[in-house]
Amino acid sequence: KYAENMYYFSDLALTLNAPESGTAPTDSRRRPDQRLMENGRWDEANAEKQRLEEKQRISRKRREAEAARATEDGTPHDPYKPLWFERKKDLVTQELTHVYKGGYWESKEKQDWSLCPDIF
Repeated sequence: KYAENMYYFSDLALTLNAPESGTAPTDSRRRPDQRLMENGRWDEANAEKQRLEEKQRISRKRREAEAARATEDGTPHDPYKPLWFERKKDLVTQELTHVYKGGYWESKEKQDWSLCPDIF
């Protein structure tokens, strides 16, 4: 019923982005631009998306500058690593893939998100 108002998405598709309490602050369902868009506030959503993209650019440039300084100084540099995944070679395909290494469910149970970066 009223599918045309929901872009003909299925019930499953409509609920995939539904907010869930207790998730990490980096959970994509917390994207402020997405929420604004879903509420039909298109201009605000576009402005927020631009803000988030600029924040990502600044963060990337900072990481690149840190890597360059470390290379010049000869000091060890620890590049960005995902919190709950690590890159490993798939034994079958021999391709690099991200494999869950643990920690998310423990953080969720404790509601301790102190290791999460501020991405929004």
